[in-house]
Amino acid sequence: MAIDKVTLQILANHCSAAAESMASTLLRTAHSTFVKETEDFTTGLADPDGKTFASPYELGVTWFVGLDYGRALRLIDRYEEGDIAITNDPYSGFVCTHSPDMHVWKPIFHEGEVACFAVTHVHNTDVGGAVPASLSRTLTEVHQEGVRLPPVKLYRRGELNRDVRDILLANVRMPEQNWGDMNAQVACVNTGERKVREMIQRFGIDVFHEGRAALLDHAEAQARRAIRAIPDGSYFFADYTDEDAVGGHPCRIAVRLVVKGDEILFDFSESDPQLNSSLNIPTGGNGRHAIIMVSYMYVMRLLDPAIFLNSGILRPVDSILPKGSVVNPEFPAAVGMRTLTTLRLQSVLLGAFAQALPGRLPGACGDGGPLLNVRTTDNRTGRKLMANLNPISGGAGGTAMRDGAEGSGANFGFLKNTPVEISEAEVPVTILGYGLARDSGGAGQNRGGLGTEMEFEVHAPHSFVTARNRDRSRFAPWGLEGGEAGKTSAFLLNRGSNREVDLGNTDIVSVDPGDRVYLRSAGAGGWGRPWKRAVERVVADVRRGFVSAAAAEAEYGVVIRDGAVDAAATASRRAAMEKAAGKPGFGFNRARLEYEAVWTREAYEAFVRLVGALPVHWRYFVKQKLFVAVEALPPEKRRGDPAQLHALFDALAAEYPQLAAARAKAAE
Repeated sequence: MAIDKVTLQILANHCSAAAESMASTLLRTAHSTFVKETEDFTTGLADPDGKTFASPYELGVTWFVGLDYGRALRLIDRYEEGDIAITNDPYSGFVCTHSPDMHVWKPIFHEGEVACFAVTHVHNTDVGGAVPASLSRTLTEVHQEGVRLPPVKLYRRGELNRDVRDILLANVRMPEQNWGDMNAQVACVNTGERKVREMIQRFGIDVFHEGRAALLDHAEAQARRAIRAIPDGSYFFADYTDEDAVGGHPCRIAVRLVVKGDEILFDFSESDPQLNSSLNIPTGGNGRHAIIMVSYMYVMRLLDPAIFLNSGILRPVDSILPKGSVVNPEFPAAVGMRTLTTLRLQSVLLGAFAQALPGRLPGACGDGGPLLNVRTTDNRTGRKLMANLNPISGGAGGTAMRDGAEGSGANFGFLKNTPVEISEAEVPVTILGYGLARDSGGAGQNRGGLGTEMEFEVHAPHSFVTARNRDRSRFAPWGLEGGEAGKTSAFLLNRGSNREVDLGNTDIVSVDPGDRVYLRSAGAGGWGRPWKRAVERVVADVRRGFVSAAAAEAEYGVVIRDGAVDAAATASRRAAMEKAAGKPGFGFNRARLEYEAVWTREAYEAFVRLVGALPVHWRYFVKQKLFVAVEALPPEKRRGDPAQLHALFDALAAEYPQLAAARAKAAE
């Protein structure tokens, strides 16, 4: 008999409460600041097939709603009472997406059968590997990104597998921190088991089974209803990371969003080939992988704020993820910095949805500021330390209704800042400044949210700062409906001194006592014409320090003299801005406009077809050679057309006979 709606809602509340209790347990017992302060973790309940049917609403990250544990679960031969399994291998089951993400799950039995699984993951500050914090775009193979555990039992029938624990802890830089977080995960899944047993006792096992399936079905029905509100059509958008490797060329992620009835297809066929850096996104070709679906989840929640957060939402959606591409790399491609690429993927999907739902979505949120880790030494004890200082996050994009939130954009809004006092107590640094970055938000009728900035001084020699996900120093977050792009990010060593170094998108730097590190995230994109912003709102921004008087005049046309608005000059300036304006649309910064004048969509389509026809190990090599060849042309001869690109490729094939042979073999 079908479960009634009232009982289903009560059960949904109980399941969410169970996931929240799991999250609360994890938060209270974790050791690393990245878990107990930043909250980079997830908890949930998954059905026997691995589909998550319950997630917390208040705690943890929002990126992994609907995560599919199925392939990982099946890599364990047999489950028994008291078992707890673990993995952090991105290529074993594809539940984990980079090695610091440690996933743990526990089967919950009822009368000898698995009723469901309690699942959780945390981002470990370090899992060993070539660099402190384990992640850097300089790495080229997953083997460099730390110790990897394929799915294995950490506890067998309630007994700790000490061999697994010892192997893991022998390969990480802060074993006591990792072990503390792992114990917190064990406590978390044990909490989940207790809560599920309480539910089964209250509702009965049959209602629990029926309700678990009904929760997924209900979320699917909600999603299909929301999708039907989106006009049918095909919507294209692309965005870029600044570099595909250190000192490399931009990496493009592109999507064609196809809406038909109550179903959606994301086609990523025009995205870059697999990279020789750690920016690849390991999806295993799963067209409904949660890491691909983050922005889709946000849009569904926008269209239906009451939607159930579980795997059912994903059923009406599929993706084309070409094998050997940046969104579906082949082993052993490095994947540690997939967060950066995933951020760009999210902005790509939101850009496509913004065309399908005009006036409903914000400009691009500010990002490019890093998740900041420091590897150093305690001067008092000589003890090695590894700690997270803070996420340097950007603001939310402006919308048709309001300004974007300051310093907390949608795609990193779940990350919490670590209090300065805790950072200084745990690490030998002094935080010199931490706050909002003036003038960073994109101008608009509704302004983009400001980015954040931090400057700190290091006190111990041979310290390493890992600034993972550094980006947006070239291509800024875009605006909408005539709103301007946000300002770019920055990473400086010894700012303002005669030893100042612009570190660009470097993600790991060695620093010594007295060195000062400055970081700023990009600001978010604005919404609407800047000269339409009410004068009093611009003045309020100037008084609060969000916008300088110079930017008020240059970007908003509001002229302030001696603290007062010059009404005549303001009217004249705004009239001139309106007269010079083009058609409203996406607000891209100059660097992107100049880049796309050469690398047009037509040229990139030709490029993707050329490299996509090659064996995977040739693709990135050919990309680099073609981009260098285009840059070597005189500016006036960079036409941005497919014919020129084909000619350059033919010249490359003539220079490398092996390439010509590889192309011929692939065509067979």
